[in-house]
Amino acid sequence: MTSIDEKRVYSDQEGTTTVYVGTELGVARVEVSGDIIGEFSLAHRCVSRDTAATDGALAVATDEDVLDTEFSPLDFGPAVAVGFDGDDLLAAGDDGRLARYDGEWNELATLDDVRAIDGNLVATADGVYRVSSDSVQHVGLTDVRDVSAAGGPLAATADGLYRLGNGWMDVFDGSFRVVSATAEDAYAATAEKVVSRDGDEWQEVSLPVSDPVAAIGFGDGVYAATDSGTFLVRSGDGWRNRHLGLTGVTSLSVR
Repeated sequence: MTSIDEKRVYSDQEGTTTVYVGTELGVARVEVSGDIIGEFSLAHRCVSRDTAATDGALAVATDEDVLDTEFSPLDFGPAVAVGFDGDDLLAAGDDGRLARYDGEWNELATLDDVRAIDGNLVATADGVYRVSSDSVQHVGLTDVRDVSAAGGPLAATADGLYRLGNGWMDVFDGSFRVVSATAEDAYAATAEKVVSRDGDEWQEVSLPVSDPVAAIGFGDGVYAATDSGTFLVRSGDGWRNRHLGLTGVTSLSVR
């Protein structure tokens, strides 16, 4: 087996998208051009619990601290989730502490069992919370595994996929574990299936692998990673995939 640090054949570096995949062994950097999966390497060794990216910035939640774009610690302590609300970095800790970073950490609330952060929304065992400048408010649902502020918003829960309209409206039944969306597109996954939205219609998606999808993101195409470390891209017709040689995938972020 070749090393993950070995350079892969990838001749044209123009128009590439950098995707970071968080795993139990570290953060992998994957270069993608269209539907071609190019060079990939282990960018930083750590126990990565979550990643988030916006406008060139990257944040990583690890079992020791929150890391910045250069993988330098930000003195938050052990973290379970990170996300960007605009340019502001939000992080949640093992102890339930939710805080905003603007050069220093400002605590916002204490929430039980935070699972994910996206935009100003926080997914927890107790439901979805919305973060504003001066408050953190519960806005419904229970046992939420993931949330997307765009495209709905959307929430992946233990009993279904929900969209926020006039209250939370169910989209699909099932035990959903991940959701990601833009204003136009959305994908969500259970351990057994992946669904996508085209306009207002949702449909099941056929992937070339059977391993459960652990993370989904958007850039010039749609990107996904499975529990066991297979990276997938769809840009145009069909999916391409490659195994990264890393297991225990927790997240995926496009920078």
